[in-house]
Amino acid sequence: MTSKVLLIYTGGTIGMVKDLETGELKGLDLAYIHNQIPEIAQLGVSVSSLSISSPIDSSDMSPAVWLELSRIIAENYEKFDGFVVLHGTDTMAYTAAALSFLIQGIQKPIILTGSQLPIGILRTDGKENLLTSIEIAGKKTASGDPVLKDVAVFFQSKLFKGNRCSKVSANQFDAFDSPNHALLGAVGVEINISPLPKDNPKDEPSLRFYPKLNDKIGLMKLFPGMNPKAYECLFNIDHHVAIVIETFGAGNAFSDISFQSMILAYIGSGGVVLNITQCVSGSVQHGKYASSRFFEKAGVISGGDMNVESALTKLMWLYGNFSDIDEIKKLLKESVVGEMN
Repeated sequence: MTSKVLLIYTGGTIGMVKDLETGELKGLDLAYIHNQIPEIAQLGVSVSSLSISSPIDSSDMSPAVWLELSRIIAENYEKFDGFVVLHGTDTMAYTAAALSFLIQGIQKPIILTGSQLPIGILRTDGKENLLTSIEIAGKKTASGDPVLKDVAVFFQSKLFKGNRCSKVSANQFDAFDSPNHALLGAVGVEINISPLPKDNPKDEPSLRFYPKLNDKIGLMKLFPGMNPKAYECLFNIDHHVAIVIETFGAGNAFSDISFQSMILAYIGSGGVVLNITQCVSGSVQHGKYASSRFFEKAGVISGGDMNVESALTKLMWLYGNFSDIDEIKKLLKESVVGEMN
């Protein structure tokens, strides 16, 4: 039976084509996508397409759009064998991470892809990324099961776990990487998909779509010589229910008394602080060095090897759908959907 794939357009570079008369780049009309990319017909996959209500530049991506994408997939989940989301590259990893928390227990592929050059440009990487994403989304095993049952990002011949990758280049086709997690697949002459053992040792959860996100999450990146007092407004429980701090190395920070006092007061008022490393690879290890022992004593939670995209969206998901602070802290320390080791 022919696989059915739903193509969802959110905006971004990949959705641009060149007007042959004016040379101007304009949005791709998804109603005529088979005319724009006739190679789709050769994939042996039935492709339908739709757009979010208001396609946007990915810099304008927001939790509201993540929820809209989740609703679209929920409404069409039983109608299609897989989903491909066309997305701008700048915030694609955030959207992939958010969807991994909003849609849990999935038994079908949700693949995000985009491009560094518009489809309407001669040297575009968009056409290959799109065609391969559709092919993977429709690919099944001999028994008829999808070869991929996860939220993933496909870019430049590599298939990444959605909540473990980040954009690492603004000008190279090979724009994404996943230093702390193996690839889900690689594409050369053959398409090789290697789903890894479940990151979460628990039994496979039933399919569940979560309805809410809480955007009152803050982010602080440390740098040498910074003035912690300039960030006092960040540590206001009325503004942010939780804060992610990007620290040095294995979770280290300067020993500034005003900084430490600010964190203690914030946690004392009910706030949650999550510590992740600003390094590209590696993880937070509280207590490994003296400079991180304060965090351990203060009740700051280690984010392990989570990237910033997963740290932020996980907190949004937790505070949007759980009210018990002890449950939130417990889940924050666990790998829920493979977002951390």
